[in-house]
Amino acid sequence: MKILVTGGTGYIGSHTVVELFSAGYDVIAVDDFSNSDPKILDQIEKITGKKPAFKQLDLCNEQEVIAFAKENQDIDGIIHFAASKAVGESVQNPLKYYRNNFYGLINILTAFNSKIKLVFSSSCTVYGQPDTLPVNENAPVKKAESPYGNTKQIAEEILQETCAVSPDLNVIVLRYFNPVGAHKSALIGELPIGVPQNLVPFITQSAIGKRGPITVFGDDYNTPDGSAVRDYIHVVDLAKAHVSAIKRLEKGDTANYEVFNVGTGKGSSVLEIINAFETSTGEKLNYTIGARREGDVEQTYGDVKLSNEVLGWKAELDLNEMMSSAWNWEKYLKDNPF
Repeated sequence: MKILVTGGTGYIGSHTVVELFSAGYDVIAVDDFSNSDPKILDQIEKITGKKPAFKQLDLCNEQEVIAFAKENQDIDGIIHFAASKAVGESVQNPLKYYRNNFYGLINILTAFNSKIKLVFSSSCTVYGQPDTLPVNENAPVKKAESPYGNTKQIAEEILQETCAVSPDLNVIVLRYFNPVGAHKSALIGELPIGVPQNLVPFITQSAIGKRGPITVFGDDYNTPDGSAVRDYIHVVDLAKAHVSAIKRLEKGDTANYEVFNVGTGKGSSVLEIINAFETSTGEKLNYTIGARREGDVEQTYGDVKLSNEVLGWKAELDLNEMMSSAWNWEKYLKDNPF
């Protein structure tokens, strides 16, 4: 199969390209480099010995996407990552998120005539603050806590409603939790532009001297240590889940719309992540306690039984591996700046 990976030079996209190559798939990647770097293509080649076919493409431009689809009619499946992704930024700039996250998806469905096998990058943010933990796929989708979360909710609705009238469209939605870490080679990892919006890259940048002290947003949540709790998953495990989803779609014996949680099934607090980083790297972190951040939920972690049993996938890498690999990537960037 030939797989199109949108956002293929991004954080999760690049790791997924590596795992797709490892599994024997042909890959074509597209990206507009708004949140990534062209050098990632060379880094993928260093890891795998292969460079994916690539097209710089603005998925919000309908005519460009239609032309691309006509030129690449041999694409068998799509993994759609390309989107704006930071909760905090989405609160400050909601129109950017509604524009990027809807136009790209709709243009892909239009260009490929809704006749494709598609894995969609969704998020646990669709659950808001769950009533019961761990949260499973049957939990109610609540009013979103942020524009980012709202775009994922509505995108899922777009896909489900399109599947209902498009028998040739087969979709697996992966609702994943908090990806962290980097490839064991330290050649690819999270590459935030400007001030990181996510916890772990801010930790690594603080530890290496790029940033000041870390701010823990809230220590008065109803959690064991008062800080917010998330289900952190190693990005390589997450990438492998996308390969498992493609393999399931390839078999062709599934419902044409399915949803799976992808996480470890265990919650870790912000303060636990800080401690895990210090333990695994030997680096001491400076942090301060700040006010709760708008758009954040108190705690969430996933019930991943369905993805374990039906996708045949399970997270394997622990917190220490997440933190140490993220640190190795940060040290690589210090010596090899992008």
